[in-house]
Amino acid sequence: MLAAVTVGRKQASEDAQVQYLADVALAANFDDLLGAAKVAEQEFRHAEATAAPLDLRYRLAKNLDAALTDVMRSAFAAVRAEIGPRGYDDRIFKRKAMATPVVRALYAEAERLLTLRETHRLTGIPPLPGGVGLSPDHAVSPGTHAAA
Repeated sequence: MLAAVTVGRKQASEDAQVQYLADVALAANFDDLLGAAKVAEQEFRHAEATAAPLDLRYRLAKNLDAALTDVMRSAFAAVRAEIGPRGYDDRIFKRKAMATPVVRALYAEAERLLTLRETHRLTGIPPLPGGVGLSPDHAVSPGTHAAA
């Protein structure tokens, strides 16, 4: 007896369909999230330019980080949504889809946003208000050997 031969394309799994729909929903919010990130950046840059108090600049920097993270996740979801549900199960299908001009453009934008976020995390977030670690009073406790 001959084995059954499948005719046509391999269908995506139900799990892939669920992930695809979640990515489509997240990608639909890209424009709103990008607008929110732009507003957060303007607020942060204005606070830096006017030498706002450190606690305000820190809070605005963290808001910008959260906004950049949200828009970056939405951009990567747009890439996955453009590839389609088969891309979750079939790595060759995904690789071929990644070579299309539309997906390449979406991926480049997502990578740009990722770079912006990482650069902001490395250089843009001011130190915590109040400092980090022990206060100078507690740095040398009695009974320790401090250099004289």
